[in-house]
Amino acid sequence: MALLIRNLAQIATPVGRGAARGASMRKLAVLDGAVIVIERGRFAYVGPERERPREVVIEEDIDARGATAIPGFVDSHTHIPFAGFRESEFNRRLQGETYEEIAASGGGIASTVHATRRASEEQLAGNVLARTRTMALLGTTTAEAKSGYGLDKECELKQLRAIRAAAESAPVRLIATCLAAHEFPPESRGSDAARHGYVSTIVSEILPEVAEKKLAVFCDAFVERGVFTREQGETILRAAAELGLVPRLHADELSDTDGAALAASLGAASADHLMHVSDAGIDALAASNTVANLLPATSFFLMSDSYAPARQLIDKGAIVSLSTDCNPGSSMTESMPMVIQLATLRMKMTVEESLTAATLNGAYSLRMANELGSIETGKRADLVLLDAPSYLHLVYHFGVNLVRDVWRDGRQVVVDGHLS
Repeated sequence: MALLIRNLAQIATPVGRGAARGASMRKLAVLDGAVIVIERGRFAYVGPERERPREVVIEEDIDARGATAIPGFVDSHTHIPFAGFRESEFNRRLQGETYEEIAASGGGIASTVHATRRASEEQLAGNVLARTRTMALLGTTTAEAKSGYGLDKECELKQLRAIRAAAESAPVRLIATCLAAHEFPPESRGSDAARHGYVSTIVSEILPEVAEKKLAVFCDAFVERGVFTREQGETILRAAAELGLVPRLHADELSDTDGAALAASLGAASADHLMHVSDAGIDALAASNTVANLLPATSFFLMSDSYAPARQLIDKGAIVSLSTDCNPGSSMTESMPMVIQLATLRMKMTVEESLTAATLNGAYSLRMANELGSIETGKRADLVLLDAPSYLHLVYHFGVNLVRDVWRDGRQVVVDGHLS
């Protein structure tokens, strides 16, 4: 079935099947009064109505009523297969405790690990599905989803199977990442030997089964003081790469651990967070194809003044993307529009850079830029209609949800602000 979307105020999209860097991140194709044709789940035509190919038979005609079309958001860093919430910890932070102090008292990731281990696979799949529905209502059409709240073989695999199960009916396309190296499990924190034992478990037991059963595309590790050392992270990610899993890396979030340079040296898909990245780390990312994946909602939610140096990264030529980091402890949001607003208002990115980072560059981070991230003929028809006269309203009209309609693979998943 061919679908025509007409009466658009504007189409605004980055262009290309690879990543955008530097000044090119500001270059959007902005078409006023154009139309979009979708056929067989892909964009068949984007441009003026008068030039629309007449051989394509239109079976459904949609009046966009003056909306603005942008690509579906690509949220390339989330932790959504979790159980339980940590609102009490959030309240403790509001009263002055730090994230690290709460973690030291038994909270933090350990709290979610306890709840997630107790949850069934069906419960976790239901949680993932519920969160993807919220994501879709906010314009996300593709999301990466990490394990990392199991921290043993059984529960890490359970989380990954839950992602796979939820993906069968989710309105959002899900890409799985194994993050067994998110933290050391409670039973492995007592000594260096116990920690090394868990690293060995990841390398020799967890990752081989994840790869054999094709439960994930990527493997991530949290290299940070008090968590995995640079050497341990490298060992895990190299082992993952040998099994065909593409490396990603939580890097330089709480301190400079040389994580950005490590990610670049490994050819990782992304180095994520980067609030404390060094100048040398920025240079390493700029010289590589590793995406600097920035998560400003985390800084905002933790009430931190430390945001990733987006301007330096972009001006140096690094590939920059944006993601929510949706998780129960440090960024409890599914909203990519909120992330775009923080990127512009707190990290000094332009609206155009932010839109590119939240779509095309996010897709590149997931190795899918050839298929996703822009409104171009031949690409998958992932599309958002904003109830606004221009893309600038994404930031200008803040604090509200402007997303009205969403298509994924040419199928409408949100209609007039409601799930279809």
